[in-house]
Amino acid sequence: MKLVVDMNLSVAWIAGLHGKGVDAVHWSALGPQDAADDAIMAWARANDAVVLTRDLDFGAALTRQALIAPSVIQIRCGRVEMERHLPLVVRVITEHQAPLGTGAIVTIEDDRVRVRVLASDTSL
Repeated sequence: MKLVVDMNLSVAWIAGLHGKGVDAVHWSALGPQDAADDAIMAWARANDAVVLTRDLDFGAALTRQALIAPSVIQIRCGRVEMERHLPLVVRVITEHQAPLGTGAIVTIEDDRVRVRVLASDTSL
């Protein structure tokens, strides 16, 4: 599983994720720093990547547009510290690999993790 790390998270996340065996790239290595969320989502979708972000707009856009990709891991903790939250992000990737592979929004909060599977067929 490949992650694209959004601009609102430090580039230091890349070394931390690589150190844990996670394939990741920071958006700053791929496109303009002021790119619209839609551009990041389009890249992630085209490259089968999961977006790691603090921005709640990604999840809202997926829901609003009834999209099933890309999957998004959004960190909703008061103060995000890579050293503190990296093990949790890696655990989320490991434990929720199946839904992230098929389409999900995973929200990491201070006291819980929520997984919302994105429906691929709304007629069911």
